[in-house]
Amino acid sequence: MSKLGLIAGGGALPVELAQHCERAGRPFFIVRLKGFSGPEIAQYPGVDIGVAELGKCFKALKRAGCKAVTLVGTVDRPDFKTLAPDLRGLVALPGVIAAARKGDDALLRQLLGEFEKEGFAVEGAHEVMGDLTLPAGPLGAVSPTPEQMADVYHALKVARAIGELDVGQGAVVCDGLVLAVEAQEGTDAMLRRVAELPHSIRGVPEAPRGALAKAPKPIQETRIDLPTIGLNTIQRAAKAGLAGVAGEVGRLLVLDRDAVIELADELGLFVVGVEPPEAS
Repeated sequence: MSKLGLIAGGGALPVELAQHCERAGRPFFIVRLKGFSGPEIAQYPGVDIGVAELGKCFKALKRAGCKAVTLVGTVDRPDFKTLAPDLRGLVALPGVIAAARKGDDALLRQLLGEFEKEGFAVEGAHEVMGDLTLPAGPLGAVSPTPEQMADVYHALKVARAIGELDVGQGAVVCDGLVLAVEAQEGTDAMLRRVAELPHSIRGVPEAPRGALAKAPKPIQETRIDLPTIGLNTIQRAAKAGLAGVAGEVGRLLVLDRDAVIELADELGLFVVGVEPPEAS
């Protein structure tokens, strides 16, 4: 089992993967990205490195004996004018900037290519930890009604459509009406917007209606940027009056799965996996 380098941004996923590696007995090493990784990842062996210090990153990973890497956690698009790259970062920067102009997915593919040039195998979080992704059907005790599934399918269709344009990964639909689509603000901010809409077009916690659906973009580099839900998603979906959350089977990461199931059941929300078009 090859040693894994975890390139850690913010959020819960880096810690969840580190804990999984510990349980599985897989050796690992953390590269904590300055300004992004949280304090909870500091307990694991690793180094703190700036996002443009590619040379320092590669050397640290090779010294640690890592043969594979996984890029996990949230990292905001940087302001390239304020970066402080090392020599290896300077070499890569023109290609990275050019890719960034084509969209987030082009940028991510360019970054992955830099790691592959250095001889590292790139593994997706779902490849490292197989039970991270959404299975088919209801995840908890709550099942969607046929009417709610109609909203799910419509929301997935919208999410895939905006993904074609590299806009975002999520959409909210209630009774066939598109209430919101996700862009750079992220899922939590989108759900906050939905919660501020008039009650006449959305549900309320006491009488939930509608669904949030997330789907990967068709051009997406799924090894590092699969759509994700967690406890915050469930809480905000409930506050927005939604009946549930959906995603594509094997193509949506569920963080803190047991806690997500418990909270969704407690709030009466469904979490459901739908087969992607090519598998249906």
